[in-house]
Amino acid sequence: MSELHATRKSFLDSVSGLSQAQWTFKPGPDRWSAAECAEHIAASEDFLFDLVTKKIMQSPAAPEKRGETKGRDEQLLKSLLDRSARFKAPEPLAPSGRYPGRTELLEAFKKSRDRTIRYVETTPDDLRAHFAPHPVFQSLDAYQWILLIAGHTQRHVEQILEVKADPRFPRN
Repeated sequence: MSELHATRKSFLDSVSGLSQAQWTFKPGPDRWSAAECAEHIAASEDFLFDLVTKKIMQSPAAPEKRGETKGRDEQLLKSLLDRSARFKAPEPLAPSGRYPGRTELLEAFKKSRDRTIRYVETTPDDLRAHFAPHPVFQSLDAYQWILLIAGHTQRHVEQILEVKADPRFPRN
């Protein structure tokens, strides 16, 4: 829960008060703007939540697999923050202008994150007994997939901070 709350705040703080020029500034042709990072974060929240609730948690429980993922929570979060390894976003999660504006994008994120938090707070399901493979991290339990939602958000907050640290980033 603390990761979900902390990364919600971190993300919203990272884009708060940006002018339109700052919001759309791209440090290079192959780099994302803060707006594109934000869109990816918002789209990923829904995608990953649906993956957890509609696929992973609908799969048969496999408590015998707990040993495969035990003790990997902190390493998962740490690995997500390592920006030396870059990955291409899957096409459905790539920025595409799916939100009419910044306000709608941020409201969609807040609504989605609130739903994720509410699910974690209220689910009676054993998140440690359902598993799905991740292309990089191998087998993860549903709890770790929820951690991945938070860690993924922070990964892209770090990317937004990199954009803002660019020497050519607009002053206003």
